[in-house]
Amino acid sequence: MDLQLSGKAAVVTGASKGIGLACVEALAREGASVTGISRDTGNLVKAQESLAAKELAFQVEAVDLTDPEATRAAFERIGVPDILINCAGAARRTPVDELDSTALHAAMDAKYFTYMHATEAVIRGMAERGSGAVVNIVGQGGRAANPLHIGGGAANAALMLASVGYAKAYAGQGVRVNVINPGMTRTGRVDEGLEAAVRATGRPKDELLADMVKEIPMGRAGEPHEVANVAVFLASPLASYVTASIITMDGATTAGI
Repeated sequence: MDLQLSGKAAVVTGASKGIGLACVEALAREGASVTGISRDTGNLVKAQESLAAKELAFQVEAVDLTDPEATRAAFERIGVPDILINCAGAARRTPVDELDSTALHAAMDAKYFTYMHATEAVIRGMAERGSGAVVNIVGQGGRAANPLHIGGGAANAALMLASVGYAKAYAGQGVRVNVINPGMTRTGRVDEGLEAAVRATGRPKDELLADMVKEIPMGRAGEPHEVANVAVFLASPLASYVTASIITMDGATTAGI
């Protein structure tokens, strides 16, 4: 299927690995001109090399998106893209006995403000141009309370509200904003969550992982490319009347309406 993205300019944050890198690859395969943002130059170079082996290329910017000024400067260099896919930042899972105000602030900085800084840097320019698509990869932790993920869950919930708010505010100016909430997806973040669960419960990591998979009706975790496929569709003209939507991708774990 042609998603009509050839020649479009796209920016993906958190682009050096996981779902972000999968989004970069999917966009590049569709012919988009992609810039990937991540904090770590070394990780970005490795990501470029991994896609070069598949005869795909993208530009990179090493930026700490928790810094609003650095974010603004980066987008001044890049310009206002047609598409922004936010994947950057992940709040650490923290056992509730370890949770304090420092951890809560860190969770918001890592997840909420990274997305908001990138969005703020482009959305008014998109509105002035009369077109643009933002897709925020958020997470089901904002809908289902988890004692290991209170800070991150709160950041996710705030992101959902902000995303839908931006969608409504700019719908009349041709800008669409949508959210994808992945459940368990096979990235490095799964290991980080498991380590927090080990500290909280004292149970072995393999045992905890098996229990997590058992809770998924589809019987497996999601794959980064599966999330990327939905993100790129939402960013494309084929989804031209989809905005302010929150898409659950958790293998029917929540199965809520």
